[in-house]
Amino acid sequence: MMNFSDLKTNEQGLIPVVTQDYKSNEVLMLAYMNEEAFTKSMETKKAHYYSRSRQELWFKGETSGHFQHIQSILIDCDNDTLVLKVKQEGAACHTGEFSCFYREIMTAEDMLEVQDVVTSKVLEEVYQVVLDRKNNPKEGSYTNYLFDKGIDKILKKVGEETAEVIIGAKNEGCEEIIYEISDLLYHLTVLIVDKGATWDEIFKELGKRR
Repeated sequence: MMNFSDLKTNEQGLIPVVTQDYKSNEVLMLAYMNEEAFTKSMETKKAHYYSRSRQELWFKGETSGHFQHIQSILIDCDNDTLVLKVKQEGAACHTGEFSCFYREIMTAEDMLEVQDVVTSKVLEEVYQVVLDRKNNPKEGSYTNYLFDKGIDKILKKVGEETAEVIIGAKNEGCEEIIYEISDLLYHLTVLIVDKGATWDEIFKELGKRR
């Protein structure tokens, strides 16, 4: 059992509390506790908060009957945030929704688009790895093997991988061509580094052609 004095509160003596459904872990609401609310919650095993708008103790469910029966209380590593796992009676939100977080401002589809933007940077990441291999050779590295063999070997591999892309494109589906284009882009990256160019310069040139 922790005392309220063990917690790190803000300037108003409050600590934020994330309240979750104890079975589904769905986040129901975010509120605050002062020392009185913390003590009451511990004593009654029902959630009490401090209402910042009314500046008074708030016994959740006192007027609505939508009590929150505390099943467990967690504290974060910095002692400045609590998580209440509760059995919710009725709705947690004053709107009648079970959770206060019922409105979606970014969908899973939106997240996929964001992820696409992030992963497009992988070419630059591969470039940096290849550049590091050139500047700091590593024994057993295939990239260093290509650099050691020189431009003719690098061009030979670019040609071979281009042919593999063409062959793969003739087959059904896209799995093979995804694999082969990835190989080609890697070997093109080796060529770009060897010639002292960058992907940024190539992207800028492509941008001029839009």
